[in-house]
Amino acid sequence: MSLRVRLLLVLLTIYCAGGYFIARWTLDQVRPRYLESMEETLVDAAVLLAAQLETRATAAGPDVAGLREVFAGAQRREFEARIFSLRKTGIDLRVYVTDAAGRVLFDSMGQNEGADFSRWNDVHRTLRGQYGARSTRDVAGDDETQVLYVAAPIRHDGRVVGVVSAGKPARNINALVAVAKQRLLLGFAIGGLLLLVVLLVVAAWVIAPLERLTAYAQAVRDGRAATLPPLPGRTLHDLGTAFEEMRDALEGRQHAARYTQAVAHGVKAPLAAIRGAAELLGEDLPAAERTRFLENIRGESARIQQMVDRLLELSSLETRKALGQTEVVTAADLAREAAAAMQPAFAVRQMRLNVEAGPATVRGERVLLREALVNLLQNALEFSPDDGEVTLTVRAQDGRVEFVVVDHGPGVPDYALPQVFDRFYSLPRPGGSRKSTGLGLALVREIAHLHGGGATLANRDGGGACATLWVPAA
Repeated sequence: MSLRVRLLLVLLTIYCAGGYFIARWTLDQVRPRYLESMEETLVDAAVLLAAQLETRATAAGPDVAGLREVFAGAQRREFEARIFSLRKTGIDLRVYVTDAAGRVLFDSMGQNEGADFSRWNDVHRTLRGQYGARSTRDVAGDDETQVLYVAAPIRHDGRVVGVVSAGKPARNINALVAVAKQRLLLGFAIGGLLLLVVLLVVAAWVIAPLERLTAYAQAVRDGRAATLPPLPGRTLHDLGTAFEEMRDALEGRQHAARYTQAVAHGVKAPLAAIRGAAELLGEDLPAAERTRFLENIRGESARIQQMVDRLLELSSLETRKALGQTEVVTAADLAREAAAAMQPAFAVRQMRLNVEAGPATVRGERVLLREALVNLLQNALEFSPDDGEVTLTVRAQDGRVEFVVVDHGPGVPDYALPQVFDRFYSLPRPGGSRKSTGLGLALVREIAHLHGGGATLANRDGGGACATLWVPAA
């Protein structure tokens, strides 16, 4: 499982768990807050009713005749009120009045007159001079039948002569709570989606630099040209710097080991030839044989010198992480300069070198690009028959510039195509001439990679080979 997926799963788990508990806690708080608001209103109603009843109270108790008329008239009134999602067409305020003993004198519902309410919490506490309130369900466990009561004392000459208790059913509150919960859930859903998007963006912002760093490490592992990507934050920047330093240390060791092996491999055959020729020269040989062996020693020495020069050049390219001083170069000029450098070699073998260049420009190091083209032309020359023809074509397409070298030689064996750009891999030249150093095409590939491009070699359908060097267009 990738780090991106793991981080997303962790964030989603935290998001879902946190969102669930926050939403659950918030929704659980809605109904109690509504009930608290209703209780606060009932306190005002009870106190107002108690004040009104005290105006006609006597030592024997409160006079409820006026209150009875008021409720009778209110219950007969027709009205309609729209309170957000609630439609109200009748009063549901419940009021009852008791005497000093807690016996009901008046009940707006007309059900409990004469009953003893002295044990109900609202009446009992109020008669004792405390705040009296109670919540009762007509049906046990059914919130739809819950009624909240708040009581206030009725006094006469400073003595409590009765209690008035105002109550409201929670049924309408439950309807308002249901609507509020729906709106909260909708708000949670929209806010949650926005938060989820933010979390995904943050996850991508955190993971993207790590993925770039991973791609960089994989490129280093595969031996491809790579530069350390820009990394945000001090921690990631320090991590990238550590990767770069580790790469330099590892490449330094590998570079030394690789080129030690390369030199040993490359000079083994020429040294053997030189040693053999030198041993034979110690004998009494005819002048012609002696001359031939001397020429062999000179040729093999030159081959070693060329190999060392090429290895040094390839080593210098491979240790570079970026181009030096670059310039915008006309591709046609590069092609003509490379062709001019190779023209004498083509003339010796009576071969034609054609250049077909369209308008295009590239950015890079002119000397390196020209050298890469010279190597491709040299390779085509060595594999072409005398009096043959080689064509160098420059074309621009898909944001890049391609330098294509086509020859009419025997082509490359299929088994050798995947290895032609490897160091020291060389094929016998036509006519039985000795192999090359096997470093020319490796140089071409390294120069192409350094410029952000690539190099390929393939056989043509009509015979011969087609080598392509491409770099991004300027």
